[in-house]
Amino acid sequence: MARVLAASACGAVVALGLSKLLRGKAEARQVPPPIETKAIDGKAIAAEVRGEIKKGTADVLEHLSESVSNIDKFLGSNQAFVAELKAAHNITPGLAVILVGSRKDSQSYVRNKKKAAEEVGFHTVDIVLPETVSQQELLSELEKLNSDPKVHSILVQLPLPEHIDSALVLSKIRVDKDADGFSAENVGNLCMKGGFPPLAVPCTPAGCVELLQRSNVEVAGKNVVVLGRSNIVGMPVSQILQSMDATVTVCHSRTKDMLSYLRNADIVIAALGKAEYVRGEWLKPGCVVIDVGINAVDDATKKAGYRLVGDVNFAEAQGVASQITPVPGGVGPMTIVRNSGGFVDLI
Repeated sequence: MARVLAASACGAVVALGLSKLLRGKAEARQVPPPIETKAIDGKAIAAEVRGEIKKGTADVLEHLSESVSNIDKFLGSNQAFVAELKAAHNITPGLAVILVGSRKDSQSYVRNKKKAAEEVGFHTVDIVLPETVSQQELLSELEKLNSDPKVHSILVQLPLPEHIDSALVLSKIRVDKDADGFSAENVGNLCMKGGFPPLAVPCTPAGCVELLQRSNVEVAGKNVVVLGRSNIVGMPVSQILQSMDATVTVCHSRTKDMLSYLRNADIVIAALGKAEYVRGEWLKPGCVVIDVGINAVDDATKKAGYRLVGDVNFAEAQGVASQITPVPGGVGPMTIVRNSGGFVDLI
């Protein structure tokens, strides 16, 4: 009888332990509540920044006016010097844009840049060249702009036709007029820790970082994954984020097991150029996504026959990411407005 009771008690203990174990596993399998994903409104932030740039331009001119007035009092006898300073008061920031060929996306991009520049009071110069323009003809136009005192910043819209050496053309832009920040000197200063700051920073990376800052996203100490290593986005944005004390990993076409990096990323900068490549299930819950990609996918419901999407599957990121930029309406408007900010820096 005693043995039966002991066995029963033992069985009860085992059953109780098994029940707790199974309950614990069930609790562990419970899916956490979905995260409320906030869209980072690039249009609204860009409008805010545009207003600040417009005010900044007015402040610069006001400062010049005050400086001229003060110097005029002390150097009245030096009429030539004062006249030169007074002329500075009437300077209007000048942006020159070189567009080669008739690509619709480039035309649209240049049109938006010009519109943004004009909204903040800039003078713009258009150089539109045919697809067949020779490299020497393009360089001659560029040299004219380099020498023009009314032009303070120069932007060469990329990509250029295949028969033109883009790197050579960009290298010929005067560094103090390099609106996109692509010159070797500007890029070198961007990468140099403790060195001189670049005169200009590439506008898309600058826009990405400003979106993070104005969305109150902490960068220091965070794991950041940058998808893509282009000279236009991936390389410069990784350098900027490193300077902000982030731990940055750059993934590209040869990266093995990219998912393992993404699942540990607090911030994702997607600049691959692959439509909806990043799936929601690849993301770390609560991460922040800056989607740089602009890709056209067929859509018969749209008048144009297509719609624009990013490199990240926006719908799948809902409930996973804490914040994400939509496409369109996210990084694009900030790229345009940061171009304007870069122009002001070059004056």
